[in-house]
Amino acid sequence: MAKQVIQHQCSFCKRVINVRDQYDLPIYDPNTGFAICKNCVREVNHFLDEHEAASVQEEKHEFAEQLDDILEKNKPHLIKNYLDEYIINQDRAKKILSVAVYNHYKRMKYGYQTDAETEIEKSNVIMLGPSGCGKTALLSHLAKLLDIPFAVTDASSLTEAGFVGADVEVAVRNLYYAADKDVEKAEHGIIYLDEFDKIARKSGANNSITADPGHEGVQQALLKMLEGSVVEFTARGQRKHPEAPTIKVVTRNILFIVGGAFVGIEDVIGKRLSKASSIGFGAAVQGADEKPKFDELIHKVRPEDLMQYGIIPEIIGRLPVICTLETLDEDALLRILTEPKNAPVKQYEELLSMDNVTLEFEDDALRAVAKKAIERKTGARSLKGIIEDVMLDVMFDIPKSDEPRKVIITKECITDNATPEIVPRKA
Repeated sequence: MAKQVIQHQCSFCKRVINVRDQYDLPIYDPNTGFAICKNCVREVNHFLDEHEAASVQEEKHEFAEQLDDILEKNKPHLIKNYLDEYIINQDRAKKILSVAVYNHYKRMKYGYQTDAETEIEKSNVIMLGPSGCGKTALLSHLAKLLDIPFAVTDASSLTEAGFVGADVEVAVRNLYYAADKDVEKAEHGIIYLDEFDKIARKSGANNSITADPGHEGVQQALLKMLEGSVVEFTARGQRKHPEAPTIKVVTRNILFIVGGAFVGIEDVIGKRLSKASSIGFGAAVQGADEKPKFDELIHKVRPEDLMQYGIIPEIIGRLPVICTLETLDEDALLRILTEPKNAPVKQYEELLSMDNVTLEFEDDALRAVAKKAIERKTGARSLKGIIEDVMLDVMFDIPKSDEPRKVIITKECITDNATPEIVPRKA
């Protein structure tokens, strides 16, 4: 017996449909008789696809126009001039970053506005420099200048899938929140992976007796992300499962900058250079006191040194720009205390001025702060902390009175924990 064919009219196109199965009439409400046939569903889907594609193209066009403005206002020399206002020394690093960022946005413009066969690859950056030399500060000021989302993620907290810790997707999720949950803005931001040297393979020159919790696996997991892929993560950061709603971010136009102290890399560089210069009977023999210093060696780093340190070749291939920073000496730290727009001394001067109080640091006191920072081996990072320790009691007592006063910080305040002098001042 032949199967009975039911006929029903589509509420959308008014055509009479022979309903043989649910696919002929995928949308049907028996209570109201409202129905939409498969042809109309297909047309609606096609319309929505066209609308979405047009919206994407419009967004690309709008961003391409923004890129013209970004490139005009942020040429390499203008970027460096801006960084000079906040960062002392590190001129070579400023130039490298300025050019890298400028070329990154030129690449995006090229991709949006041309259909040429030539593909310009991303110029992700790897930064090497001691703790407190200004790596994070450089990038944070750079992000402010460009007015783009910027997120810092501690690479040492990342683990390979299957280990306890954060998945590599956390870096993109941090950028997503830095962009105020705007996916489009996030897709044109900057991600800085700090402490990148901590995920080096322990089998290389960076050998360790501690267990390696999938450090090579973490590097492998980062490969696609650095190159350009779709990263999927949950909004709340929980582990992904089929029922959890996810957010997708394309990393193709995200600039990745990784950095770390890379403790011991100078030894790797030194060995390579000594091998090259010590071949033959006429080679000079270096004494212990004649060994090159860190600042002399770090600028000579090559990709093979990083591989020897424990960074896998595939990662190095995706980090073509090597940016090196030197250590900050006493004079540099002294300038950091007073010269930049955000200098620690200037900050405290402004804070005290709000209470009608002036602040005076004696020259010996400033130099003592710089020396203490060098002793702590934390570079510029500890400068504000040292001053904060000295200023704590002053900041506590000053608001008790509205009288105009002057606070004098001497060398003894820094070295011997002496109490800062507070004297009356004419209004």
